[in-house]
Amino acid sequence: MTQPLWIISAVAFWIAAWSLNEWLVRQKFQSDALNRTARLAVPILFGVTLLVLWEGLVRGFAVPSILLPAPSAIGARLFSSLPILWADFRQTFLKSVLTGYIAGCGLGFVVAILIDRSPFLQKGLLPIGNFISALPVIGVAPIMVMWFGFDWPSKVAVVIIMTFFPMLVNTVQGLEASSHMERDLMHTYAASWWKTLLKLRLPAAWPFIFNALKINSTLALIGAIVAEFFGTPIVGMGFRISAEMGRSNVDMVWAEIAVAALAGSGFYGLVALAERAVTFWHPSVRGGRT
Repeated sequence: MTQPLWIISAVAFWIAAWSLNEWLVRQKFQSDALNRTARLAVPILFGVTLLVLWEGLVRGFAVPSILLPAPSAIGARLFSSLPILWADFRQTFLKSVLTGYIAGCGLGFVVAILIDRSPFLQKGLLPIGNFISALPVIGVAPIMVMWFGFDWPSKVAVVIIMTFFPMLVNTVQGLEASSHMERDLMHTYAASWWKTLLKLRLPAAWPFIFNALKINSTLALIGAIVAEFFGTPIVGMGFRISAEMGRSNVDMVWAEIAVAALAGSGFYGLVALAERAVTFWHPSVRGGRT
């Protein structure tokens, strides 16, 4: 296929897919299954359209692969390097991200409960938390590598720092979401602080908590990958991106980026599904159902 034909074909596909998406988003089918299928088809079709447009423009304008490889080249490299990519995924995501995510979110939740019980901590710790949460990961990562070594524990430390304070702040705000009238009603029933927490305040805080969990699902992956730039064993997504970029193997770099994007999106999706299951009563969830 000639270069102009690649461009024309890609643009034509983009126009057709855009028109189909515009039609799908305006349809209200009588079947719930069809409505769910249409909502799922829109982002999938949009993503496929971007890939086709990317492929056509790169091939049509003969862009050098060192600048931007075509999606087909990235896909071929991805499938030919599955053992390496799996080892990197296991090191970065399964060890660093998940461990740091669970520890950081869990610690932030526990400290938020303690802060709720102590006005002193609420006034003293939260401002410090906001200050520390603004620290750039590129400055914290090398310090954690010096403290905890080059292996995955130093990356876990970075992830904990990045996920702790979003969970802390959101949980504290969520615990204040219940109204004074609802709290007075629990007090009228002689409910203890723990019972009020479990029956009223914690359910009201779930949307805030899941908001932090969703934010942290992406922050954790970013923090672990950036931390690997500053020292790691010869495995890991961040290490591979840095090493292959130095060798000008840009297709391998994009393959790692694709794996990271898929892992991050899947992780975010799992948290979102858990949110829908736990906060099914919330208007934001009920309003999204047909």
